[in-house]
Amino acid sequence: MTTHFGFWDYFIFIAYALLILGVGLWVSRDKEGHQKNAEDYFLASKSLPWWAIGASLIAANISAEQFIGMSGSGFALGLAIASYEWMAAITLIIVGKYFLPIFIEKGLYTIPEFVEKRFSTNLKTILAVFWIGLYVFVNLASVLYLGSLALETIMGIPMIYGIIGLAMFAAAYSLYGGLSAVAWTDVIQVVFLVLGGLVTTYIALNTVSGGEGVIAGIKTVYQATPERFSMIFDESNAYYDMLPGIGVLIGGMWVANLYYWGFNQYIIQRTLAAKSLKESQKGILLAAFLKLVIPLIVVIPGIAAYVMINDQDVMSSLGDSALNNLPSLDQADKAYPWLLQFLPTGMKGVAFAALAAAIVSSLASMLNSTSTIFTMDIYKQYINPTASDKATVNVGRLSAAVALVIASIMAPLLGGIDQAFQFIQEYTGIVSPGILAVFMLGLFWKKTTNKAAIIGALTSIPIALYFKVAPNGWSTSAFFVDVPFMNQMGYTVLLTVSVIALVSYMQHKGADDKKGIPITKESFNTSPLFNIGAFAVMLIVAALYASFWN
Repeated sequence: MTTHFGFWDYFIFIAYALLILGVGLWVSRDKEGHQKNAEDYFLASKSLPWWAIGASLIAANISAEQFIGMSGSGFALGLAIASYEWMAAITLIIVGKYFLPIFIEKGLYTIPEFVEKRFSTNLKTILAVFWIGLYVFVNLASVLYLGSLALETIMGIPMIYGIIGLAMFAAAYSLYGGLSAVAWTDVIQVVFLVLGGLVTTYIALNTVSGGEGVIAGIKTVYQATPERFSMIFDESNAYYDMLPGIGVLIGGMWVANLYYWGFNQYIIQRTLAAKSLKESQKGILLAAFLKLVIPLIVVIPGIAAYVMINDQDVMSSLGDSALNNLPSLDQADKAYPWLLQFLPTGMKGVAFAALAAAIVSSLASMLNSTSTIFTMDIYKQYINPTASDKATVNVGRLSAAVALVIASIMAPLLGGIDQAFQFIQEYTGIVSPGILAVFMLGLFWKKTTNKAAIIGALTSIPIALYFKVAPNGWSTSAFFVDVPFMNQMGYTVLLTVSVIALVSYMQHKGADDKKGIPITKESFNTSPLFNIGAFAVMLIVAALYASFWN
């Protein structure tokens, strides 16, 4: 199935592409008499205002894995997948209040740089290699794959051409301009992303209700499939392994979210580029409020698509073309591309621009952060410690290009995975618990030693793999346990924390480590605006869970 695009669809999409490239290249230009230095390229000259930070956080986060993957999960299992978004809103508040003050006070370029200041160069290098591998082989490759899958489904563009096109689009401005180009174009990307997503949601709900509007559509969808509006699954649910009931709220979801929003270079990098700590915290607050809205544009369309294909009257009204390439529980990731064909001319262009914005902004962010980690934590550390700003920036551009080429080769190999959002979470979940344990103890427990952190980081991988192999066919052995992957992450963090705490105590007999971070109550003082906003976010999340508990 390919979606028919009219003149205005192409016009809107081409205008969007030219606008992004134009703004990206304009922001990227060297100012008169000032050649781009490392701070300009990797941290946008530390000049980003709060609204640019908030917009850029969301644009970096929302990608094909949300539009395609979360819509697919919405189609298959329902609103419960929105826990990733709503709990992320609270996670952002925690990051803004407790993590950012320490990171910004230390003047960091990269998250591994914090590891060096708190622990050692050796541990920094171990984690830098972890991250580069994760970004290139999981994050970049999966975004390219899902993005090209969408292009193939919607427009009939062969996957290999889609991968090359998306890679070149992201590279066109991000490789040259660095974080400035990425962050400022993200402000535009978010407008397209939210507008296009809302248009698709409106059309889906309006179609379900027989043209009676959004409110009627929500009621129709809820009445047709109330089980898909349950946020907390019990063990009888077929998708319990993905979202294990109350364990989502008190267990492994916190591992995924704290790691992603607090210690993930391509997310946290734009907060490090703020004018000030208060500006950064306001940006975090804006992102938290936006996260509350995201399920409306990425999960609800998937649930609406499920109702549409199971309603004979609706399918009859859509015509024969609606029968092509139908999503199913086995191919749930087709749900969002399938919906786009029903948008009117002009709106298809807006929705497609939103999807492209989500894909390209995430690619650009991941590329910039991969190059930042490689350049600042590996190249300047081991290869050329005396590199000039010009050489550093050039290596940053070259390493981003190499990462993009490798990811482009890997992307087609991901063909055949379904519910790609879940795939990304599970494989990130092998690395993230160990990193989270190291950072949390490094930040907030002064007794943590470098030796303990290294041992903890290295042992976290076999611990995670021990839990991972059981669901893959070895669970017949009494030696292995079969638990949901989210619980696997929670257990891995607890065991890794235990290893680090035990080794730290044995090494220093309970004394503080000399690199421990001194923390006072005043370290975490926040403005009244931040406090009121944070309270509002928590109230809204509590109300949402109370409304859709079961």
